[in-house]
Amino acid sequence: MKIAIFGTGGVGGYFGGRLAQSGQDVTFLARGKHLNAIRENGLQIESVDGNFTIHPAKATDSTESIGAVDLILLATKAWQLEEAIAQMQPLIGEKTVILPLLNGMEHMDKLISAFGTQHVIGGLCRISVFISSPGVIRHVGVKPYIAYGEWDHSQSERLQSIHSVFTAIPGIIAEIPTNIHTAMWEKFIFITGTSGVGAYARKPLGEYRADPETRPMLINAFRETAAVARAMGVMIEENFVDETVQRLDNAPAGMMASMQKDMMEGRPSELNEQTGAVIRMGKAVGVPTPTHEKLLATLLPFEQKARNP
Repeated sequence: MKIAIFGTGGVGGYFGGRLAQSGQDVTFLARGKHLNAIRENGLQIESVDGNFTIHPAKATDSTESIGAVDLILLATKAWQLEEAIAQMQPLIGEKTVILPLLNGMEHMDKLISAFGTQHVIGGLCRISVFISSPGVIRHVGVKPYIAYGEWDHSQSERLQSIHSVFTAIPGIIAEIPTNIHTAMWEKFIFITGTSGVGAYARKPLGEYRADPETRPMLINAFRETAAVARAMGVMIEENFVDETVQRLDNAPAGMMASMQKDMMEGRPSELNEQTGAVIRMGKAVGVPTPTHEKLLATLLPFEQKARNP
């Protein structure tokens, strides 16, 4: 399968590296020092499951040089989506499938508006991974998980082809959920809560889940986003928030969400696409989101400073 990794950061680099390792025809789209390092030394994956290097690695900053592909693994930051949509055009052929692994939900409307459901499926992943230095991806925890599904829930031939590619990779959990909308919203509920409250507290999970101020804030953030999802017609189980809190109480104490890391290190973040999106969607369906509004009011000055230093 001819595959383009659009956004060779932590997520794109890891899953793209595993695809290339399994024998797929993978080209990595990257920029600057990261691109140069991949070209010179290959793409290096340092993983808790074992290190490996893709060398030589096919890498470029030009979609035109790649041409049409079978699959685009879209793994940019959510705020880079508009630029990605414009740059992806040369990769789109008659049967190209875009599998987005972005944090958020609003990107699906934008992708479907730009390319149609004939080119877009739903997707999500779970993994703790980041660029540790140019050309080097570090996987520090969480069993690699990837899920995907047709937006109309159909069991298409192309979906089965993608599934066969990922299920052939040892050490990765690959799944076609019964309802991809629900699966993506469940991750959105989780990530908006941990990202927002983690960035607000500026502490790792083990500290803010135990703090008498931020623990209720975390639970309320989950509940608000779940209420928005249900108001939009998404099937979210009544006990989902309680189960999520229980899982977090047993999660590694040092865990931090990527948005939290970006904000704490003074980089542009997905605040608008996560916290801001919950507020926007809540207003659209008449669901109050006071916790997220408090988080946004507190965090927005940091975001503005990162974007306009």
